[in-house]
This record gives sequence, structure tokens and C-alpha cells, in this order.
Amino acid sequence: MANLKFILQYILKPRTTGAVLPSSKFLAQKMTEHIDYKNAHCIVEYGPGTGVFTEKILQNRHPGAEVFLLEPNGDFCRILREKFANEPNLHIIEDTAANIGRHISARGFTHADCIISGLPFASLPPQISESILRETKKYLAPTATFTTFQYTLFKKKIFARYFEKLTIKREFRNVPPAYVLIFYM
Repeated sequence: MANLKFILQYILKPRTTGAVLPSSKFLAQKMTEHIDYKNAHCIVEYGPGTGVFTEKILQNRHPGAEVFLLEPNGDFCRILREKFANEPNLHIIEDTAANIGRHISARGFTHADCIISGLPFASLPPQISESILRETKKYLAPTATFTTFQYTLFKKKIFARYFEKLTIKREFRNVPPAYVLIFYM
């Protein structure tokens, strides 16, 4: 049922839903395996969709960590609220990732310890991508990482304007196969 809802969102909102199917558990593992859960107090996820990466984050975070999900799609927010209704310190926010500062500041944080992104940067207008990346860099802790995945390396140059260090991994067990890009401050 979740896959059908995801496909419907792709058909209705292709610029904000970048894939026909949710990410695989294998991609979720690669996207989240480098997070320093022991020291992460503020974890942010952009574009969680139906929560595949969120599940991994919630399984591994320490009890006091707060997790912020910024999802602009109201239908996905409803799915996330139902799916994770009993999770403490989880904030499901229907808003764009460019407003990260407003939301973490409201909970007393000056920065995020890591940011995971499921946003389809390849289909976002350049000015929106730039705005999100500018705010991401502004609110990332000095030792934090920004992780995203893309189906091509077409947008790599845009990311390079904001982040100097990069590790690239490949996950073939996803439809379609994806590149995982881990950026360091």
C-alpha cells in the first residue's frame, strides 16, 4: 500500500518526489551507517517520503536525540505521522528544507549533528537547491556530515560549492541504483 501511495505522489508531484518507488533498505543502510549516533543530539532528515531512512535513524539514535523530518509533501507527512505516532523526540514538519534553522532553533539547537537528504536535487529548480544547500551548510555542526543520494553525479558541482570533502559510495540494490554522497565540513 505504501508503494502505491508513493507512486501516486510521483505522478502527482514529480518535482518533489524524485523516484517511482521508495528507497531500498540497502540504500537506507548506506545513507545512515556513518552517523555518529552516540554524539548526535540533533538529527535532521530532508524529504523523508515514507520514512525508509527514518526507520534506520530511529532504530539507532540514542534515547535523548531529537529527530527533525522536513517534508514539504502533506500526504507524506500524514503517512509519517501515522507510521511514527509513538516515537518520542520526533518532529514531523510540513515545510521545505530551506527552513531548517527556524525549526531546530525553536527546539533550542544552534546546529544539526548530521543531515540526511532524500531530496531530488536533480529535479529541483537551481535556486531552490542553492537555498537548501546554503542553509544546510549554515546549520551543520563543524564535525557534522551532510548525506544525500542521487541517481547520477550530474549535480555534484552544485554540492562542491558548499562542501569541500566528499566520499562517494554506490548502492546497486536500489531501483534505480544510486550514488550516496557524504559531505564533510
